[in-house]
Amino acid sequence: MDFLSDFLTLFLGKLQSPTLGFLIGGMVVAAVNSRLQIPDAIYKFIVFMLLIKVGLSGGIAIRNANLAAMLLPALFAVVVGILIVFIGRYTLAKLPKVRVVDAIATAGLFGAVSGSTLAAALTLLESEGIEYEAWAAALYPFMDIPALVTAIVLASLYTSKQKQRVAEDQYRSKQEFYGEQEFYGEQSNTITITAQGYPKRDTEGERVKIWPIIKESLQGSALSALMLGLALGVLTRPESVYESFFNPLFRGLLSILMLVMGMEAAARLGELRKVGQWYAIYAFVGPLLHGLIAFGFGMIAHVLTGFSLGGVVILAVIASSSSDISGPPTLRAGIPSANPSAYIGSSTAVGTPVALALGIPLYIGLAQALMGS
Repeated sequence: MDFLSDFLTLFLGKLQSPTLGFLIGGMVVAAVNSRLQIPDAIYKFIVFMLLIKVGLSGGIAIRNANLAAMLLPALFAVVVGILIVFIGRYTLAKLPKVRVVDAIATAGLFGAVSGSTLAAALTLLESEGIEYEAWAAALYPFMDIPALVTAIVLASLYTSKQKQRVAEDQYRSKQEFYGEQEFYGEQSNTITITAQGYPKRDTEGERVKIWPIIKESLQGSALSALMLGLALGVLTRPESVYESFFNPLFRGLLSILMLVMGMEAAARLGELRKVGQWYAIYAFVGPLLHGLIAFGFGMIAHVLTGFSLGGVVILAVIASSSSDISGPPTLRAGIPSANPSAYIGSSTAVGTPVALALGIPLYIGLAQALMGS
């Protein structure tokens, strides 16, 4: 009974948080057909500011870390971030009526990291007296960026293959309409035909195109800002400007971003209602599963390198969280065909409360049980 009471308290507290409050406010504004608009230039500036701040904080933490001790946990963070996206691609995307690009974007958001969930975990670890490495919180960009890039690449590859299939269907329809001889006569100088009369799929070309997609993803405005902040945090000493300018503005700018995302999500909410139950199931099971996978990788690092159990908990928490800062704008830019209601709705309505109310206590309990054994 106490557990249920704690869960409801955390859930209601989350509903009253400014971040979620502005998101819900944006959805309400859109639902009543208000003419309120946030200019696109202002939206892009806010996204830039937030991502620079996130990158700076991660870069500063990495610069002050013991890089040798950080190497294996950072590698595991990369692996887990990528793995989460593939899990979503081959589970959620296979469910009835779930669009593949929506599933990939959702998996990308769940592979990325929530700064607020991480902060809650750090606070609880300290209250429980569980020690962890000072640099452990800096593991989040190692999971966040690879997950987002992987999602964008998978979505781009899927979209390219779909376009190829459409082209094949169009050529097949022309062949059936005009007849083989006339079809070959018209098209022989423009396309390559197989023995069956279908356009030849350039599978080698598809493999070659993977790197340009990754390059284009990294050159996108959102990821570029995030990586720029990360590089500045590592290579320079931006603490003064960080503390005096970026950090004080952070929560206010985040609130405006959530307002915009809420308005956009509400505009496409009708599409989510058709398959909402599948996203709810994924958003409930996913955070717990992702966290347990990361906990297992963390225990390997614990055995091999002495990575603290507190650090193992942090790795599990960032895996169970879903991004509320870098993820939505990055996915909005990188996978524009995905429905924001799918990935934002499943993350905010279900995923984040599950990670906070169930995930963090679960991983801390596991760590404490291992400490006592």
